[in-house]
Amino acid sequence: MIAKKQLLYVTLLTIVFTAGAMGASSPPETESIPNKDQMTNGQAMVLGIVEGLTEYLPVSSTGHLLLAQRIMDIGQGRELAESERARDKEAADAYAICIQAGAIIAVLGLYFRRVRQMFGGLFGRDPIGLRLLIGVAAGFLPAAVLGLIFNNHIKEYLFGPWPVVAAWMVGGLAILAVSYRNRNNRTARSGSALEELTWKMAFVIGMAQCIAMWPGVSRSLVTIVGGILVGLSLPAAVEYSFLLGVVTLGAATAYDGLKHGQAMLQTFEPQALAIGLFFAFISAVISVKWMVAYLNRHGLAIFGYYRVVLAVLTAVLLETNII
Repeated sequence: MIAKKQLLYVTLLTIVFTAGAMGASSPPETESIPNKDQMTNGQAMVLGIVEGLTEYLPVSSTGHLLLAQRIMDIGQGRELAESERARDKEAADAYAICIQAGAIIAVLGLYFRRVRQMFGGLFGRDPIGLRLLIGVAAGFLPAAVLGLIFNNHIKEYLFGPWPVVAAWMVGGLAILAVSYRNRNNRTARSGSALEELTWKMAFVIGMAQCIAMWPGVSRSLVTIVGGILVGLSLPAAVEYSFLLGVVTLGAATAYDGLKHGQAMLQTFEPQALAIGLFFAFISAVISVKWMVAYLNRHGLAIFGYYRVVLAVLTAVLLETNII
């Protein structure tokens, strides 16, 4: 039987997307860019909640944000000229990435002890902190290199609903396959502690993280699974995924903010960005605490079922032109 907390989480996501669809029923009257009326405060709140809830869960925050934007007709520009439509989408994509900063701040607060330990290692005061800092740097390197090389191609070809649906389905089936295989195997819980992470193990996890450049795959999913495969325990893999996410997401946020920030602020009010950041922070705190508590008692299977159901539902809505 599905636990009450699992049901509550799924229900909350349903409410969020329903609210987004309701908010989309009153589109802005203006048709030109720059345009400060492209996003309501309610829509900004919905996107912030979606970002925070899904950023560190193995369900893909980018995929959820793209779906939410499509439902609310944000960045779609269906009635705009081609050049204006491209600018509208550029601004929406940048917004979806920049509000990640709220989720990043949440993890920095929740894992402040680890962050302080790594800073101690940087200044030669904590050997374990230095080892972890090197591990985070090694994990970040592959995504930094490949992200710079393929960023434009990824946004051009993969930031769409059907690639996301495919990634949700494949990732969900992969989770279910692994869960079925290991349902009586406690190896994942008896692996190495985070303090035992080597730079080679971290680099392998970083290579796995590159798969998540495909929207819908989920950075959290591949880094957690990658951590388990290189020998970390499940709790250690989850914690490392969070810490690696701070650096990876922080770099992506800074990069997009600098490159596309002007287009974003010309299209959306600064107030919309502030609201998105705030609600991303609050919901990320809730999501991370729930996930850690849940995974200490259960496995990843619930996320596999969720991804498969969401992929099928979204495919039906797309095929019938409902969204």
